[in-house]
Amino acid sequence: MAKVFRSWDVDQGWLLPPSLHEFVPAGHVAHFIRDTVREALDLSAILDTYTEERGYPPYHPGMMVALLLYGYSRGVYSSRQLARACEERVDVMAVTGLNRPDFRTIADFRKRHLVALSDLFVQVLRLCRAAGLVQFAHVAVDGTKLKANASRHKAMSYGRMKTSEPALAAEVDAWLEWARVADADEERAHGVDRRGDETPAWMADKQRRLEMIRAAKAALEAEAADPPDPDDENGPGASSGMRWQGRPLRGEDGGPPERAQRNFTDPDSRILPTRDGFVQGYNGQIAVDAAHQVIVAHRLVTNSADHRALVPLVDGVHAHLGRKPREVSGDAGFASEANLAALEARGIAGYLAPGRARHGAADASGRRRLAKMPLMSAMAARLKRAGRRSRYRLRKQVVEPVFGQMKQARGFRQFLLRGLDQVRGEWAMICTAHNLLKLAHAAP
Repeated sequence: MAKVFRSWDVDQGWLLPPSLHEFVPAGHVAHFIRDTVREALDLSAILDTYTEERGYPPYHPGMMVALLLYGYSRGVYSSRQLARACEERVDVMAVTGLNRPDFRTIADFRKRHLVALSDLFVQVLRLCRAAGLVQFAHVAVDGTKLKANASRHKAMSYGRMKTSEPALAAEVDAWLEWARVADADEERAHGVDRRGDETPAWMADKQRRLEMIRAAKAALEAEAADPPDPDDENGPGASSGMRWQGRPLRGEDGGPPERAQRNFTDPDSRILPTRDGFVQGYNGQIAVDAAHQVIVAHRLVTNSADHRALVPLVDGVHAHLGRKPREVSGDAGFASEANLAALEARGIAGYLAPGRARHGAADASGRRRLAKMPLMSAMAARLKRAGRRSRYRLRKQVVEPVFGQMKQARGFRQFLLRGLDQVRGEWAMICTAHNLLKLAHAAP
């Protein structure tokens, strides 16, 4: 007797349309994110921009928001990958209702509404608080370096610009002279309908590169003449190589130093040190509540230092939720006399590790000299006295796993967008997707 198998008839038509709710199992995160966007989020900032009554109806903004947030929660960030998923993945079809926006529509929607999409972070965070996921007992802060959508090999130092610009200009001038000499020959070869002095295709790339070098060189020179305020982190700040340990660097002529760099692909990104070398990127910083690893504040800057992030992150928690955390922990990058004083003024117990110091600023044991820093000295003694029972131990187990979930589990290691404002919006969406997953796992 032959074995009987279940039917596999791919040509069988459906007599009744299937329900979208049956595409994936009940309780799937696709249902949760779709329904949260439909029922719990205020999308008026996006909906109110659609005022034109004429024309073909666009895709529903709520569907587009749900698609982006679901994609970010599943590690699918590219507009092309999202468009392909709309055609191939049933979980995405359950979110979109079988709509299939193309990649350009998805990319344009994200770009057009990036500010409103960033603001959804606060709405989702307040949903997390309402669900009891934020308890304010302990908040840990940290930063991580993420690659920009630009290669560090596409950056050029000011010294190289000064030598490359005249050499490349001479080469382009020689080509133009050759083109002028060849005008008559081209007219005979191609006819009178062409002028004969068109720029050859093989010349265009080097002409564009010469223009980019000149623009980058002028930008560095303008920055040397009028440097940005080092305390203002709203903009991209000083270019790579223009400052060292907080002090501005200048060449002998008062212009940019030879080592100053500017990236041609994403000029706002900076060369940042990591454990594995240097990356062309940004520094994403977050504050995480210890109860359920919910991100309660975020920011993104172009410099590698974290110490200026502490106060904005702590104040961000209060601005978003109207309440301050009782405790805050951070690694040595956040430890400073000013930060400890700021926490004390806000009535927050701080656990910031003084850590080790640079050469010339340490005692025989390698630790920072804290004689003139009473708050830092008291913190060092406090952490040493508590040992492994110190509340500082919570820092690593609270904030580090969040970066692991973002970068390893969901594969976000490089931004797709370019420019500081755009990248800040994308970082907000990453943090929003993380909190949505925390909210989904807590849902009954």
